Amino acid sequence: MKLLLLFVGAAITNNFILARFLGICPFIGVSKEVPTAFSMGMATTFVLTTSAMVVWAVQNLILVPFHMEFMQYVSFILIIASFVQLTEMAIRKISEPLYKTLGIFLPLITTNCAILGMALLIPLKGYSFIESTIFGFGAGAGFTLAMVLMAGMRENLEFADVPKPLQGAPITLIIAGLMAIAFMGFSGMLSM
Repeated sequence: MKLLLLFVGAAITNNFILARFLGICPFIGVSKEVPTAFSMGMATTFVLTTSAMVVWAVQNLILVPFHMEFMQYVSFILIIASFVQLTEMAIRKISEPLYKTLGIFLPLITTNCAILGMALLIPLKGYSFIESTIFGFGAGAGFTLAMVLMAGMRENLEFADVPKPLQGAPITLIIAGLMAIAFMGFSGMLSM
């Protein structure tokens, strides 16, 4: 039950995009079409989950036993960059059109602050290996959910009569704010 609550908490109540405001760059940049947003969400979920596992191992098996906690940022960024590079190579090999669609946002997963935030929260919260994995996967699922919801709304906006001053980024930011308010409604259910 604790693991389920951890997953739901990471995905919904403490959503990295809508509650913590981390990962806003791909949220705005790659959420114009649902398939692209879903693919970006899956790539980010893979990086979040695998990075969470390796971050826990590096933190608890290397950094803490050898009193090298000061290397936390450098080692976490190296881990994240490695998994992003692996994801980029796999997507390029599997689907060249998807690779071109994601464009610059794919390598920029490395600088996605949601992933570094997740990596820094794992030692801070004192999660076990299993809890870290579930936390990373839940954060990725929440990231994907927010991306797909935003993409669905932006696709429907193509058929809406949006006033000219609000077209583009302004209406996108208004929608993001309304989504954040809606997700805040879940915050009383669970806390992390």
